[in-house]
Formats: sequence, structure tokens, C-alpha cells
Amino acid sequence: MAKKVKYFYNSSTLKYEKVELSFGKKLLRVLGYLATVSVFSVVTVTIAYNILDSPKEKKLKRDISQLSLQYDILHKRMKQLDGVVTDLQERDNNIYRVIFESEPITSDEWQTNFAGIKRYKALESSNYSSLMIEATRKLDELSKKMYVQSKSYDYLIREVRNKDKMLASVPAIQPVSNKDLTRMASGYGYRIHPIYKTRKFHAGMDFTSPTGTPIYSTGDGVVIKAEFGRGFGNEVQINHGYGYSTIYGHMSRIKAKIGHKVKRGEIIGYVGNTGASTGPHCHYEVHRNGQPVNPINFYFNDLSPAEYDKMLELSSRNNQSFD
Repeated sequence: MAKKVKYFYNSSTLKYEKVELSFGKKLLRVLGYLATVSVFSVVTVTIAYNILDSPKEKKLKRDISQLSLQYDILHKRMKQLDGVVTDLQERDNNIYRVIFESEPITSDEWQTNFAGIKRYKALESSNYSSLMIEATRKLDELSKKMYVQSKSYDYLIREVRNKDKMLASVPAIQPVSNKDLTRMASGYGYRIHPIYKTRKFHAGMDFTSPTGTPIYSTGDGVVIKAEFGRGFGNEVQINHGYGYSTIYGHMSRIKAKIGHKVKRGEIIGYVGNTGASTGPHCHYEVHRNGQPVNPINFYFNDLSPAEYDKMLELSSRNNQSFD
């Protein structure tokens, strides 16, 4: 295509003359064009940089999303493990150490203390320092708790070796065969009395079962009572020593005799409905130093953790007792 030629009308010569641009004007025109292109390029790049992600940025965002997801999963697992360790601590202090008459582990001993130690300083330069420090701190706390728990179990193992006789004497099984847990009718605590219909403290647990079902001694001991009484009907009491005693009520027939030594799991009588009872069952109590305690804490020879949790749920229902 031929280059367009521009003309202008010269009023002096009264002729059309060809427009001739000077070098300066040509230079200004070129510079103006370049400036326009530069401004347009800068605007385009700025918009693209702020709105559109580069492939590298897209990959970084995917990586961050994956890291956040993995951190959330790790956080939940650490929380679950912390719950398990806390449950072990509760059992350690409130069951096992009670059995061995040992001092409970104090909260200061359980508490993680890293004061004054710059153990997380190296993590501060990380791009994900807050996540890394928080996760590391929680792992340190969990490790400390597990270490203390491990040392506690080492101590309990030594106590076991020294107290075999005591362990055989402590009530540690259910008085009625109850593997399916369907025979637990009422637990420890305030319940509605079935006869008087008033709210009354129920100092034991009721196990419903057909009349004649065997009732077992829950630990080694000596029978100190085996007779009929107004409240519990045919009743057996066993002194296990070490501050423990147990009561078994409403039997249809008593097998144990006063003064006899019995072993854990030995039959001492049979389920019945004697005394102040509204149906065949065994009323069972555990006493520690003369005071009733919740029998739910003394089935560790009988129940798995899952069965224990189910028994705990059943025993805590605010229902009516059988006596």
C-alpha cells in the first residue's frame, strides 16, 4: 500500500504544498507512540499481576491448601490422643492409685513446663512459623504427659508385684455374669425408690437376673454376714481386707457361711427377690473404709474399655432402683 501524502494550502502562494515534517516533530511523534505503548503495557501487566495467578502462584496456593488440610487433620488426631491420655490420667489417679493407696499425681507433675527454653526459636524463620510452633508445642505437651504416665505405670507394675494378695482381695468383677451388660438395671447415686416413690440415695448397683442365677464373690475375703435381714432379705457381706468390704442382697438362697474364706469368682448365693425388692435382682455395694463407693470403678477385671464406657452410660441413667 502506498504511503499517504499529506498536503496543506499555502495562502501566500495560493497553492497546495506537500507537508514536510521536521526531524524534531518526527522524533516527538515516535516518542509519543512509545510512551503510549509503555503506559498500556504497564497497565496491562499490573491488572494481570493483581487479578490473574501465574502457574507458580497457583501451585503455591494448592500447596498451602494441602498443608492447611493436613494440619487440621494432625490437630484433630493430637486432640484425640490428648483425650485418651487425659482419660488414662483420670483412671490412674482415681482408680489404680486408690487401689494401691498411693498419692495421686499432682497437676504440677502433669503440667508441661518449658518456660525459659527457646526451643521454638528455630521455627520462627519458617514461612509457616505459627502453624509449626503450635503443632510442635502440642506434641511436646503430649509427649510430656505420656512420659509421666509411662513412669506412673512403671510404679504401678512394681506395686502389683508387691501386692498380689491385695489385688486378689480388691473387688474387681461383677457379682453376676453380665457380659452382654443387659442385666444392669440401676446404678449408684440418687434414684427413685420403687416402694416409697421418693428420691433416695442408692449406695450400690442392681443387676437383674432370673431367680437362681449364681452370685459370685468379687474378691478374696472372709464372710462376715450370711443371714436374712429386713432390707436386703437374704444378705451376704464379705470383708476383703485393705479397707474393702462388699454387700450382696435379696438372694433367694445363701450358700456362703459366716467365717468362711472365699475366693474371687466363688459362688456365695443365688439371685432372688427377698426383702424390700420389686423383682429378682442382686443389689451390690462396695465399701471403702466403711463408706460406700461407686462399684463402677471396680470392674477392671471384667470389662474392656468399650464395655466399661457402655456400663458407665447405663449406670448413670437417672431411673428407678429395684430396692
